[in-house]
Amino acid sequence: MPAPDDFSRAPEKPLFALLDRLGTRVTTRTHAKVFTVAESEHVKVDMPGGHTKNLFLKDKSGQLVLVCALGSSVLPLNQLHRQIGTQRLSFTDAPLLWEALGVTPGSVTGFAILNDAAQRVRLVLDEALLAHETLNFHPLRCDMTTAISRADFLGFAEATGHTVTRIDFTKLAAS
Repeated sequence: MPAPDDFSRAPEKPLFALLDRLGTRVTTRTHAKVFTVAESEHVKVDMPGGHTKNLFLKDKSGQLVLVCALGSSVLPLNQLHRQIGTQRLSFTDAPLLWEALGVTPGSVTGFAILNDAAQRVRLVLDEALLAHETLNFHPLRCDMTTAISRADFLGFAEATGHTVTRIDFTKLAAS
């Protein structure tokens, strides 16, 4: 597993190649490395659209879940498992993140399902994120941000063989 800030292997190249094959238009910006939502505040100021926070979780049975939410959403993870039919969820460690999604901490992204050829990972998307026409994700590295239309991201998920589970975290937090 490479260091979280080592992108010498150019992990974005297979992603961009797939997006090209799908005819997907994206815009990518390079910026300083950011490893948390808080660190990214200065980066996304002039980037329109929904900015994400992405969490990689597992339950006791080993079910893997990737949650992609609007950066400002409150995520009641202690309730999510009931909505998606898993056991209680907890954060995974870096080796499992690397094994399942091929990314390191700080670079977790919805685009990482590209590396889930075994389709072990369940993709959960926040309705508040999906309310935006443009979605912003790291392209498998935390020193770039790629803007993609909502429709194209959903098409990308389908092209990788993943079904999207949509969750309204606003309603979940209120319950």
